[in-house]
Formats: sequence, C-alpha cells, structure tokens
Amino acid sequence: MIKKNKAEITKCILHKVANKFNSGQNVFSEDLIRFDQESYDLMKSFLLKPFGSLTQSYRFSHHADVRLNELNNYASEVFKEESSFVEYSKNIVNHLFEQSNSAQIKTGDVLVVLIEGIEYKDVLTEAVGIFKIENKVDFFQTYLDDNESFDVVVQKGISTKKIDKGCLILNTSDTEGTIVLSVDNNNYDAQYWIKNFLSVKLADDYNSHTQNYLEMCKEFSEEVIKPELGMHEQGNFLANTVDYFKENEAVDYATFKDEIFEEEKHKEKFDEYKKHFETLNDVLIRNNFDVSGVVLKKEKSKLKTEIKLDTNISIKLDVDAPEAASEYLERGYDEEKKMKYYKVYFNEEK
Repeated sequence: MIKKNKAEITKCILHKVANKFNSGQNVFSEDLIRFDQESYDLMKSFLLKPFGSLTQSYRFSHHADVRLNELNNYASEVFKEESSFVEYSKNIVNHLFEQSNSAQIKTGDVLVVLIEGIEYKDVLTEAVGIFKIENKVDFFQTYLDDNESFDVVVQKGISTKKIDKGCLILNTSDTEGTIVLSVDNNNYDAQYWIKNFLSVKLADDYNSHTQNYLEMCKEFSEEVIKPELGMHEQGNFLANTVDYFKENEAVDYATFKDEIFEEEKHKEKFDEYKKHFETLNDVLIRNNFDVSGVVLKKEKSKLKTEIKLDTNISIKLDVDAPEAASEYLERGYDEEKKMKYYKVYFNEEK
C-alpha cells in the first residue's frame, strides 16, 4: 500500500505507556533518539515493512465531529509545526494510556516517529507513525567477566521480526478524510487499538466491501450452518462462497444467494443474519460491489474447512475445490457401531 524507497525518519522518540487499570504511570522521554546508521536502517525497515503489503486503509471517525478525534488533531498539529513533535508525542501516549481500561491491556514501549518521503498512490507525503511494543524476546548477550573469560547472560529486547501494533497517519486525504494505515498482530482486544485508541473506520471501498462480506459469510457458517447442518456443509458453503468470488468480478447479493443456497429457508436465514451482522459490527454490507482479488486471497487463508472428529481424525477440505466435498465425501450412520461416519473416494494417495 505504501512504498518506502524514499522514506526518511526525521524524528523519533520513545516513551513508556502504563496500564491505567492497574494504576500505572507513564514514563516520558524529553529528547529524540539519535541513531547510528546501522540502527537507523534496521529501525526504518522494522517500522515500515508491515505497511507495504496492506490491502486496506482507514479514516478517522468521531460520534460528533471528526475534527474532535484526538489523533487526528495531534497529527495535524505536528504536520503544521514540527517543533511541537515532542509535546504531541506525549499527548498521544496519554491518550493511549486512557484506553487501558482492563487488566489484559499490556504496558510497553511506544515509538512515535515523523517520516518524510512515503509514497502512497504515486504521491510523496509525510506521516506520523505510532508503534507500541508489547512483547519482548529473550536473547543471549556475551560479555567478558572479571576473570577475563567470556560468559553469557539472558537479556530481553525488541524482536525485529514484527511490530505488535502500529499505525501511519498520512498527511494526505481523500473525500472520506485523512488516510490511516494500521497493523495489529496482538488481537487480544479487538476494540483497544482500532476503535478506542485510533477511532477509525475502514475506508468505503471495494477492499472493505469484500472483507466485510467474506467475514459475514465466515461467521454465518460458524454460527448457523455448522450447528444446524454440520461441518461438512459448513465446508461446502465456504468453498462455494470462495468459488463465487473467484468466478465473478462483482458481487450481486441476490445472485449470490441463488447460486449458493438451494432452499428458500436458507436464503431467509442468510438475510436475517446479514441484518444481525450489520447491527453487531456497525457496518453496511453492500448488495453490489466489485471484488478485491487481493483481499480475497488474504481472507481465504483464514477460512477453516477442516472437519475435526472426536476419534482424533481430521478431514481437511480444499476451499478452492467446492465440488470435491459434494462428489467425493459421503456422511452416514452405522447402525451396528452406533456411530456416524464419513466415506471418502479417491484414486490414489498423494
């Protein structure tokens, strides 16, 4: 979603955020971090790499007026006057602290950075980046002891493999507002980062339309189809859903139902669940939208089509082959053993 070839970190500061629920106290730095070339190169890659492969963006929201969104205001002030960077970086951490309303919210290091030269949709812009490091890893540090012999000690540090939570607030906007990119690799609280701290919503584009629809289908398969019809039919439904998205450049809600469901009662249940999903998640599921192939590929990997049995046997269905389960898998009941069974047809083992 962004290109970092010309990106440059011009300001970076590190603070410690506590947990309000546990009566903790934030700890603030007063000075910017001064990098040597090696640490700068590593930090730049560490912070920006996750945003290159994102498929979706967000926009700030607020129940009254988006101009009252805290992070929207803080970033705007930094863009207007860079000398306010340290002051507003502390405000950002205090705002993050105020969202820690439960014991499960983790304390951690917070990096606030100002980045210039980020390329977004062929336009060079700047960004305020906010990154929270929640987990540290153990590593061995070698040292020379008093006896002039080498020894090792275990220390904790930040892993450069992935960030826990991070966002980029770009100094550019479209008709929906300021563009925000976000990653969250520790989803222990779905509300904490995206909704409470950033207070953002997905951009109203074909990427979000595709994700919302596939997410609804996944939840429908888990909450309706699986309990009523079993895991076999759940797998069939998910595979047929993916097949529909692969075969069509655009989704039409009525056509989708006609192709996926044979019985009218299942179409009605899907209609009911759509309303439930929209209310529960505060989203609007579009009846017509273009399919995002990138999002389909990403979301497809999250669809579980494995049938797990209580006899310690699992049957994994291929979500890309919707006809396989219906043609080569049969479900039945053995009167003699008083057990259910699956019969699988095949030509040869692979």
